[in-house]
Amino acid sequence: MIDRIVELGGVLIDWIAGLGNIATFCLRTFGWLFVRLPRKETIIPNFYQIGVLSLPVVALTGTFIGMVLVVQSYVQFRNLHLEAKLGAVINMSLVRELGPVLAATMLAGRVGSAMAAELGTMRVTEQIDALVTMGANPIHYLVVPRFLACLLLIPALTIVADFMGVAGALFYAVHLLGIDMHHYLENSRHFVGNFDLFVGVFKSLFFGAAIALIACYRGFHCQPGAEGVGRAATAAFVHSFVIILLLDLLLGIALDGIYYALWPEAPKLF
Repeated sequence: MIDRIVELGGVLIDWIAGLGNIATFCLRTFGWLFVRLPRKETIIPNFYQIGVLSLPVVALTGTFIGMVLVVQSYVQFRNLHLEAKLGAVINMSLVRELGPVLAATMLAGRVGSAMAAELGTMRVTEQIDALVTMGANPIHYLVVPRFLACLLLIPALTIVADFMGVAGALFYAVHLLGIDMHHYLENSRHFVGNFDLFVGVFKSLFFGAAIALIACYRGFHCQPGAEGVGRAATAAFVHSFVIILLLDLLLGIALDGIYYALWPEAPKLF
């Protein structure tokens, strides 16, 4: 019994120490944003790698998710004779929840793991130590450009995912299921407003910041060897995905409360 208590205490101490290290890492990153921004030679390649090269996978994922939502929702709405409101439900789900979450998940899978593996390899091969020896700050040189790229470009990726999802859902619903386009679009226009789009884009900023910080932290604190690099890449994606869902829940609750406090007479679907 005593040994178990000791083990539990050790796990708790390690968890608290890890939180402290992450907080320190985040504060150092935020501090460099106000001290000196990176040079464009380090920012532009990260913008290209994180933003431009992520567009195809985000667009393709958004398109198929919109179609899947139509397929899965159509039968239930038809049984309730509410086919005309299908567009409102699907488009609201896309712009408020699925668009930003899917864009963030794709970013975490494609970019977060790669950043953790790249920085982990630099840590293992002592390239980060070499930067310190040459007088360069590794946080400013390696982390801040990646953080800015994720933070500034994930809203654009979210809008692309929203647009492609809405277009894919519209195509499938109108041309394959025969739903009247006028009612589909009219209900979407009536129930989905600018605030819904703002909610999705606003949440994506937190998702992008979390992905960059978690991935860079895991890379900087990578264990030695190839196995350590692989574990850092895996942990970066898993932790990012969990934090994305947690932030989505907390921000969704907060923003819904703000919305109904400001507009108590807002239209409801049912």
